[in-house]
Formats: sequence, structure tokens, C-alpha cells
Amino acid sequence: MTANGGQKMVWIILIVILVILGIVYVAVYNGLQTAKVYTEESWSQIDVQLKRRNDLIPNLVETTKGYAAHEKETFAKVVELRNQMTQVPNDDHQQKMEVSNQLTGALKSIFALAESYPDLKANQEFTKLMEELTNTENKIAYSRQLFNSSAASFNQKLMTFPSNFIAKIHGMGKVNYLEVPTEEKEAPKVSF
Repeated sequence: MTANGGQKMVWIILIVILVILGIVYVAVYNGLQTAKVYTEESWSQIDVQLKRRNDLIPNLVETTKGYAAHEKETFAKVVELRNQMTQVPNDDHQQKMEVSNQLTGALKSIFALAESYPDLKANQEFTKLMEELTNTENKIAYSRQLFNSSAASFNQKLMTFPSNFIAKIHGMGKVNYLEVPTEEKEAPKVSF
């Protein structure tokens, strides 16, 4: 082999290595972007369910008001939290979930009213709204799980080589998980 032929071979090898590195870089970057999109999409699922719940609340409050007029404080709290939820910026996931958790607690108070008012419990409109809200709450819980799974997948990519290196280059940061409020982690007290 001549010196000229050896140099060609070195250049060909270098070009092949650079092409392979470029392909790996693009594949890893695209993987990071895909994980990021899944995380954003899973948050949008939460947002859709929160909006659905916010749309149902006025009907529930109006239906319930006639039966429990003296529960104005409970209704006012639900309406206040609903309005507060609409004011939270879309990108402030943690605050949105904090308000959502408070709203869930306030809605439980309205659900409890049905036990005190048999006529309300028998009202078909109220029963339908209760079912809709219960289904929506379940969808919110599922969407939170999906978000946390997507965030875990994305965060895992940020911690492993070579994607951690590429993520740093592009300024990608960790996504925080949605946490369960402390009071919901405690075991319920049951007494007989």
C-alpha cells in the first residue's frame, strides 16, 4: 500500500466515524425530544381533565344549591377554587395541581352533602353530575400517573450517557413529578 493510499484510507475511516457519530447524536437528540413531547402531551391530558371538571362545577353547584341553601360557604369555596384554577398559568404545573387538590377536597364536601339530603341524592341531575365528576377525578388521577411515568422516562434519559451529554448541550432540564398532598398519603382513620 502506498502512502497516498494509506492517507485515503485514514480519511475514509475518519469520515465514516464522523457520520456514525452524527447519526448517533441525531438519534439520541430525537429520543430526548420524543420523551419531552410525551411529557408535555401527558400534562395536556391533565389540563383537559381539569378543564372538564371546571366546566361541570357550575352545574353541580347550581343543582345542589336548591337543596342545601345553608351550605353557602362550601359552595363559595368550590367556586373560588374553580376561578383560581383558571388564573394559574399553564406552565406552572405544581401550583395548578395544588389548587386542583384543594378543589378535589372541596368537591368531596359537596359529595358528602348528598348523604345529608336524601332528596338531593335522589335527584337525577345531581346523580349524573356526581358520576361525571367522579369519572373526571379518576381520569385526572390516571393522567397524573401518566405524566409522572413520562417525566420519569425523560428524566432517566437526562441521567444516562450519552443522552445526558446531549441534553446539557441543548439546555434540557429535569421535569418535576406531580406529588400527592401529604394529607392524602396518611392512612384514613377507621373506628368502630
